[in-house]
Amino acid sequence: MTDIIKQFTGLHEPGKPLLLYNIWDAGSAQVAVRAGAKAVATGSLSVAGAQGFADGEKLPFDFALTNAKHIVAVVDVPVTIDLETGYGDDAAAVGANAQQMKEIGVAGLNLEDQHLSAGGLRDVSEQADRIKAAAETGLFINARTDLFIQTPIADHDDALAQKALERCQAYADAGASSFFIPFAIDEKLIAAICEKAGLPINVMMRPDSPSLSRLAELGVARISYGPGPWMAAMSALETEARKIFGS
Repeated sequence: MTDIIKQFTGLHEPGKPLLLYNIWDAGSAQVAVRAGAKAVATGSLSVAGAQGFADGEKLPFDFALTNAKHIVAVVDVPVTIDLETGYGDDAAAVGANAQQMKEIGVAGLNLEDQHLSAGGLRDVSEQADRIKAAAETGLFINARTDLFIQTPIADHDDALAQKALERCQAYADAGASSFFIPFAIDEKLIAAICEKAGLPINVMMRPDSPSLSRLAELGVARISYGPGPWMAAMSALETEARKIFGS
């Protein structure tokens, strides 16, 4: 198990980013690997949506765990799971859930700092405690900040990047292995965070994002696609179904 985590860690190289075309179940994981994926990553919205649930930990944890187990069983590359906020009211619960994920063979987890019930972001120290509990399992923890999601893109500025860096430092001190800044699209801000952060940086690909080659030039170490692949698959399915049903 330690070997697969080390393998996954080694794939995070600034300037040569790991590409994660997010999947949602065992079948989609197999497709990604056949296409050349070096690792596979779930997206929480995709996993939940594929089972008829809304995002935001509405999918029961037991199902998320079983789904992850099925994915690990059918691919021979590292698997990282989007665990949202960790499915726990406190750090101990997050750590226990992370340990269950490790025991089924996953290499890493995403943990985000939004507060699902109260809204906004968790206090930095509280989130650091949650990350620490998960990281103590030995898993690769991709610490996500929702700063850029919860702030209008027009207001993404140097001050916001500085807040992100402060969270990055706290999460790194807690044991995080990388730092995820979804919805960050400004090249200058991405470059500054990559340069100053003490962790490999993960960005999410969006229609308005810089190109893959440009993100590599900026120093990004990991690029994921979030719910985009699942949405594209469902759109294609609906298009074909409408042809059949004549709607």
